[in-house]
Amino acid sequence: MEIKKNQEYIVEIIDNGYEGEGIAKIDGFTVFIPGTIKGEKVKILIVKVLSSHAFGKVLEILELSETRQEADCSTYKRCGGCNLRHIKYEETLKMKQNAVQSLVNKTLKNKVEVQETIGMENPFHYRNKAQYPIGINKEGEPVIGVFAQRTHDVIPMEKCLIQNPKSEKIAKTILQFIKDNKISIYNEKTGKGLFRHIVIKVGIKTDEIMCILVVNGKSIPKEAQLVEELTSKFPQIKTIVKNINMRNTNVILGKENINIYGDGYIEDVLGEYTFKISPLSFYQVNSVQAEKLYNLGVEMAQITKQDTVFDLYCGIGTITLFMSKYAKKVYGIEIVEEAIKAAKENAKINNVDNTEFYAGDVEVVLDDLINNKGISADIVMFDPPRKGLDRNSINNILKIKPKKIVYISCNPATLIRDLTFFENQYNIKTIVPVDMFPFTSNVECVSVMCIK
Repeated sequence: MEIKKNQEYIVEIIDNGYEGEGIAKIDGFTVFIPGTIKGEKVKILIVKVLSSHAFGKVLEILELSETRQEADCSTYKRCGGCNLRHIKYEETLKMKQNAVQSLVNKTLKNKVEVQETIGMENPFHYRNKAQYPIGINKEGEPVIGVFAQRTHDVIPMEKCLIQNPKSEKIAKTILQFIKDNKISIYNEKTGKGLFRHIVIKVGIKTDEIMCILVVNGKSIPKEAQLVEELTSKFPQIKTIVKNINMRNTNVILGKENINIYGDGYIEDVLGEYTFKISPLSFYQVNSVQAEKLYNLGVEMAQITKQDTVFDLYCGIGTITLFMSKYAKKVYGIEIVEEAIKAAKENAKINNVDNTEFYAGDVEVVLDDLINNKGISADIVMFDPPRKGLDRNSINNILKIKPKKIVYISCNPATLIRDLTFFENQYNIKTIVPVDMFPFTSNVECVSVMCIK
């Protein structure tokens, strides 16, 4: 049977894919259907056909899965920010475990058993960082919210169940100020207009708040008035930063920050350590789960006072400091210079004196440490971006043969790909998924390898 666009079918959902989408087969041909759950029977419309698979959309659910729940968000279907709100939380944890296990089974020689996903006790309002694009609605009014799935249309913000409620209140106050003072909104097509984004960071343990105003220009009309209004209404605001982004890009933050209130940073506490967070520095957006993730990584590493550790992609030194307590010495490497500056300050704030930080491309700095400076490591820890590790770094790690490697990953596909390069020389002991982003299809993993 030839599958054609705009045809209707009744199908059984036989599995869920890596993005949480339902999978059906029509005469052996694979069809992906977002918003469906394994075990359901649905009536679908084919919306796209490719040579190897097709995509469908739900017209009617004929038989419901017992794991389905009523989505608790009014913008859920359009937003795409959390694409699993129609599934009971415990089931989403199993789905994430199964998705990682499926990658292991397809790719690795060592069919390691993926552990159960570590979930949250309260999987709501967990984000400590909110990024609100500002747009214009059909009536010509400024709105803030989230981008609609696969577009740059701004969906006006309703009550978001993953953002911190304080972020929402502050953003709405700024929006009202923009409206009252008729301040222009940035237009991606023309490159004209001032306000682009509002970014808010909240210290979950300290209750300190940073407000970042992303603008296409150098000055904000009635800037002092805006600062006064925000700080009097929200005394938890410790700093307000004007971020200049005049490039025609979809990157949210520009490189220039001007402090218009406070020192340009906030602090938060993770585990027993205090961290200084700046506008451009990376800090895990789910502090509750980050603590579990880092403790798990350190526990798996079984570091001793005789061990030298490399922490690659160290950011502002969060896991570096977690490991420093147990290690002889920890070297942190990170490409973002501002993050390394913060990492050094964080070590100082916490009276940690057995860390050394290097700013630069991990591939280049690691190569220099190993091959020019002659520094080796007993344990290597890394938490790379979604693209995973580069081959040169993998080869250098294999060259120094650390007794243990701990790989923290935000992308199971590149994690499993990279593990294939290690499994001839290392035993992959375990892979543990951690739910850093409840009700989304994203999953973080911690994997530990021991030399054979």
